[in-house]
Formats: sequence, structure tokens, C-alpha cells
Amino acid sequence: VLQIVKESQQQHGLRHGDFQRYRGYCSRRLRRLRKTLNFKMGNRHKFTGKKVTEEILSDNRYLLLILMDAERAWSYAMQLKQEANTEPRKRFHLLSRLRKAVKHAEELERLCESNRVDAKTKLEAQAYMAYLTGMLRFEHQEWKAAMEAFNKCKTIYEKLANAFTEEQAILYNQRVEEISPNIRYCAYNIGDQSAMNELMQMRLRSGGTEGLLAEKLEALITQTRAKQAATMSEVEWRGRTVPVKIDKVRIFLLGLADNEAAIAQAENEETKERLFESLLGECRDAIQAVREELKPDQKQREHSLENDSGKVSNIQYLHSYLTYIKLSTAIKRNESMAKSLQKALLQQQRSEEDGKRTPRPQDLIRLYDIILQNLVELTQLPGLEEDKNFQKEVGLKTLVYKAYRCFFIAQSYVLVKKWSEALVLYERVLKYAREVQSGAGAYTNSLKELPDVQDLITQVNAEKYSLQAAAILDANDVHETESPSQVKDGKPLSERFETFCLDPSLVSKQVSLVHFPPGFQPIPCKPLFFDLALNHVTFPPLEDKVEQKAKSGLTGYIKGIFGFKS
Repeated sequence: VLQIVKESQQQHGLRHGDFQRYRGYCSRRLRRLRKTLNFKMGNRHKFTGKKVTEEILSDNRYLLLILMDAERAWSYAMQLKQEANTEPRKRFHLLSRLRKAVKHAEELERLCESNRVDAKTKLEAQAYMAYLTGMLRFEHQEWKAAMEAFNKCKTIYEKLANAFTEEQAILYNQRVEEISPNIRYCAYNIGDQSAMNELMQMRLRSGGTEGLLAEKLEALITQTRAKQAATMSEVEWRGRTVPVKIDKVRIFLLGLADNEAAIAQAENEETKERLFESLLGECRDAIQAVREELKPDQKQREHSLENDSGKVSNIQYLHSYLTYIKLSTAIKRNESMAKSLQKALLQQQRSEEDGKRTPRPQDLIRLYDIILQNLVELTQLPGLEEDKNFQKEVGLKTLVYKAYRCFFIAQSYVLVKKWSEALVLYERVLKYAREVQSGAGAYTNSLKELPDVQDLITQVNAEKYSLQAAAILDANDVHETESPSQVKDGKPLSERFETFCLDPSLVSKQVSLVHFPPGFQPIPCKPLFFDLALNHVTFPPLEDKVEQKAKSGLTGYIKGIFGFKS
């Protein structure tokens, strides 16, 4: 049962979360099965219901009918679950379809009790029914019943995994891993507080929790923070205490430390990137809530600016603090991506052998451009224009990232053999790095999280020596290529058959064989003939013939008409 279900789901839409496509596949397969088995429900004019009984279980495709009915109802329920986020009324339809799926699963389990069905299929049918029952109880928030159903399902699949080969056990173990977070969530709602820590650890794993539990776990975390937010009334940042009255902002600030700790404990770059995106999304929501509070308070805020001689209001300062968190998180995310790209650059040769696309220095340049843009926005935050320490700290960070940006620009010039430009940029990197070292006396703690400038200086010095050596070798290669035996005079091949010359262009696509189009050449004109003899010819006299014609007159004309000739 599980293998048929998983193969159908992976091949028909569920790999991308498209439940509507999978539901259509189930409907089409049901129609094909009924037609093949001649098990139609009446005709186009009248419906005649038929049930699969143990007496007609001569073909295993009758069990497939029940299984596809359950899968169709389940996929429709999951589709409605996605739509219920924006349309809450669809939740009633969702529960109805889940009940229908459980009904079909119970019928499948009842039919599998027949002696014609083997023991493995019987156990899988029981596990399948327990899984759907657990999902229905989970949606009804009947945590104890849902936990019992999921535990039954987990136990059966674990026994099946131990009873068969490793290849077959992989499928069962995957299903056990899918339902484990649901069991922990049910245990937490029943009252087991230790299950919360296990759920948080599952959230940190690659891909996080999926399916039915993903939204509920996020809601659980938000609910826990909301209880703690009731005791939070203010926040202190850069020597100023600001009251926090917005609940969404309180919840975000309480979870900030947990989110940062989760990012630090992430196992791989994919999980870290997902957690960064989640944190940035929560930060944007908190900033939007503060902006909505700022709109009705616009006039009052302008009045307080006049009275307090430029000091921003508390709500505006809170907005600056949240914007600072958002920009700082974006910088950390881009820096994390830059580090992973740098590691890939070090393994570039191996990647080229594998035939994969290799990262380029230009990819890193784009990331550092975004980081520098974020730092510029930090210096323009309201309420921090007069904070000299903050401005100095951001200035030092800007120099660090400018140094790294110049370094990778120089690397891109090295790839195209522009040695002089690359050397100038390496000198600029050293200049930025020395400025950071000279001005980082009192700001050492704030620069700990940044890339080490001393490592960059060491790397640049090594790159400079290799650059000079490469430039010298390249100059020697150019000198060798300009030897008399290799220089061509621009003539095509057809005009230099007698001269030997090494011409690499002869094996390229732009080979020069002949002049084309050919040049113009002089050719002789067609001769002109003039009849000059006509002026010297004496023609015979014709007077006698002219006189005879005159004498004939009318008589000759009449004779000619009637045919008389002289």
C-alpha cells in the first residue's frame, strides 16, 4: 500500500506540493480501473451504487479502487487546507473530506482481513488507516486520540522496516520520520513540556517540519512568545529605553535571540538560509505594524520634533531599531552566502572536472554591493545621525566590505589577464585594510563578527607575487608568438603558398583563404564597327527602270488587274 501511494504521489504533483494535480490523477485512475474491471456505477442516466465485497476479491485491482478513493479524498482535503489560509470557511469542507478518506481506509482495512490477502498488505492497510485517523483527530485537535493513532502507525511501520531488506525499509523509515513531529506536537499539547525542545530541534534540521505540522508549529512558537510578551514593556538600544506597546513587535523581539541561536546552530547552508528568510519575514511584519502606528501619530511626532530640538519620538526610534535589525540580518545572510561561494571558489578545479557550473568572482562582487548598500541605509536611520560612535562603527564595517569587494574585482581582472588593473586594485585592498587596522582600536568587539582583515592582507600579498609572475610569463609568451615564423602579413592563404607561417586562424571558424569579395580587374571592351565604305560606293543608274514605270500608266494598271502582262 505505502509503495503504491508514494510512487503515485511523487510522479503526479506532490513532489511540488500540487494536490489538485494529484487529485485529478486519482479520479482518472479510478475511472480506468472501473472500466477495466467492468465495475461501473450505473450509466450516464442512472446511478447504481456498488460495493466491493470479499466475494469479488479475485483481482487485487478491486483493492486499488478503495485505495484510490481514499487518496482522492485525502488530496482534496490537503488542497482545501492550503486554500483555508485565506478562506476559513473551507475548513469545514476539509474536515468532511478527511472523514471520507478515513471511511474508505476503514473499508480497505476490513477487506484486507480476508484470507486472500497476505500478512504484509494487512499490516500496511492497518497502518494506512491509523495514519488517516490520526490526521483527522489532529485537525479536530483531539490530541490524545491523534497521538494514539500516530503511535499505532509508527509501530507498524517500524516492525515492517525491521522485517524486510534495507531497500524496502527506507520507505517505511521515511514515513516514521514524517509522523514523529506530529507525535511530539500532540505530546506537547497533552502536557509534556519536554516535547517542545524536541520540536525546536526538528525545526532546525534540513528542510524543517513539513506538511500538516509546519503551520501549527509556527503558531505554537508564536503562542509561547505571546505569553512571555505580556511581561515585556520596554527595550533598550544604544543607551535609550523605548516602550514597546505593540504585541507583534513584542513577540518578534522576544524571539529574536532564539532565532539568532537557531541560525548559529544550523547544520547546513540550506537550513541557515531558510531561517534567515523566516527571521526577515517576521521583522518586516513588525516594521509594518510600527508604520501603521506612525501614520495617525504624524502630526504629534512633528510637534515633538520641534519642541525637543531634533530628538525623534519613541515610536520613530523603535522603527529605526527594527530597521537596524532587518538590515543587520540581511548583511549577515549575504555574508553567509559569500562565505559559501568563497569555499566553492577554492574547489573550482574539482568542480570543472565534474562538469558543473563553477562560481565566479562576479557573483561575490554582487553580494558585497548589496552589503555596502545596506550599510549606507544604516547611516541614514532617523535618530542615529548624531551618534558618532555608531557612524564610526558603520564606517569601519564599510571599509572592511569595500576591501573584500575590491579583492574580488581584482580576481575577476586576473581571469581576463588584465594584470595592471588587478595590481592597482590589490593596492587599494591593502589601503582599505590598513585604514581598518589603524581605526579599529576602540571598536574591536563590534568588528569580531566581520571577516578577518589580517587574513585578507596575507592573501593579497601572496596574490600580488603570483600576479607579477603570471604577468612576466604572459609577456614572454607574447614575445615568442611574435617570432618571424609566426607573424602573418595579413595576406590570405592563396597569396602565400610559397611562404611558411604558423597561423592559428587556419583551424578556426574565421579562416582567411582568399580575398572575398574579390577586387575589380580591367577587361577589354567589346569592339565598335563603323561602315566607312558606303561613302565610296557608286550605285548603278536606275533611270531606265523609272521611265518604264512612268510609260505604263493607266493601261498597265488595268492589265495588271485582269491578269494581262506584257
